[in-house]
Amino acid sequence: VGAVVGAGEGKARNVGVLWAPGVGPVQQYTKRHPVPFAEYIPFRSVVRSITEKADLVRADFVAGGRAGVFESSAPGGVVRFGDVICFEVAYDSLVRDTVTGGAQLLVTQTNNATFNPAEAAQQLAMVRLRSVEHGRAGLMASTVGISAFTTPDGRAHQSTAFDSQAVVTGQVYLKTSQTPATRLGGTPEMILTGLALFGLLAAVALRRRAGVPPTDEEEA
Repeated sequence: VGAVVGAGEGKARNVGVLWAPGVGPVQQYTKRHPVPFAEYIPFRSVVRSITEKADLVRADFVAGGRAGVFESSAPGGVVRFGDVICFEVAYDSLVRDTVTGGAQLLVTQTNNATFNPAEAAQQLAMVRLRSVEHGRAGLMASTVGISAFTTPDGRAHQSTAFDSQAVVTGQVYLKTSQTPATRLGGTPEMILTGLALFGLLAAVALRRRAGVPPTDEEEA
């Protein structure tokens, strides 16, 4: 379940809580990437000097520091699932951290009540991408929809409509193996970016050595 805690102390946190039947809250994950200008106001004093609406966000949410890996007992043993909150699913490292931390299943919990259907569909597309990227089944649970299960082939199953109530159940498969994307993380992207920059600089240098006048873009 989702909750906001600590607001009265001036240190609000957006958290995901693992609630055990008959026990109550047993584990908690604090959102690591609060949304600027929605969950906190960066440079609040400066923004307040520009607009009084800065104080519509009454409390600045505090970022968590740990990956959201929960453990829950099941008939077949302990299940480990990775939790991210709302559009944290858009950030590669936040999702990858849960898988490298042992998550066998990906969970995205979200409240899209202030968004429209297109944004909810975009978020589901991100969940589908993460399922492919890490070879994990996924679950997107929204307070207002869209909610769905996703599989490692990128498909969404039992999707609910936006702005609707529904209860869905399904079977998911747990995995512990890691894909190349999980193991390598952003390394390929950094290498390719470095090669592209090297190629660009080499091309400019070769043109100048050959006496070819630089283009307007190169001069800029």
